Amino acid sequence: MINERETSTDHYKKLIEVLGKRNVKSKIESPYDFIHIASGGINAVVIKNFREYFNISREDTAHMLNISSPTLYRWIRANKNLDKNYSILLFELTDLFLYGIEVFKSKENFAKWLNLPNTASGGFEPQDLLEVPGGISKVKDIMGRIEHGVYS
Repeated sequence: MINERETSTDHYKKLIEVLGKRNVKSKIESPYDFIHIASGGINAVVIKNFREYFNISREDTAHMLNISSPTLYRWIRANKNLDKNYSILLFELTDLFLYGIEVFKSKENFAKWLNLPNTASGGFEPQDLLEVPGGISKVKDIMGRIEHGVYS
């Protein structure tokens, strides 16, 4: 799914850069590494890094993580380590957003696309699928079709 211009190694280096090298100390070579790293827990500050890099509101971020905005605020403020599932979810969201920027050529274009109803997603806005189980992979599949010129 990564285009020829950018290797998967570069993609995962960027993912670590976005979340913070201080917080993600292990090398990432595949999505399976998300699980290994998440098992040790990552600091909630990665959520702040994610939000700031992609310019996403706390409310939208909390929505994607299926938690309340005050809970998100408390986690970051308390310098809490995220549990395994939230860590993996954050890795997957970051991976998806970086891929979206590759496909749509800018953060702004990807953000617009996320908020437009899409026939390929059953009329849902892709943003709304991110919080449901399997939603990230569904959105990623649609973007893969777009990247390869398949009507979506």
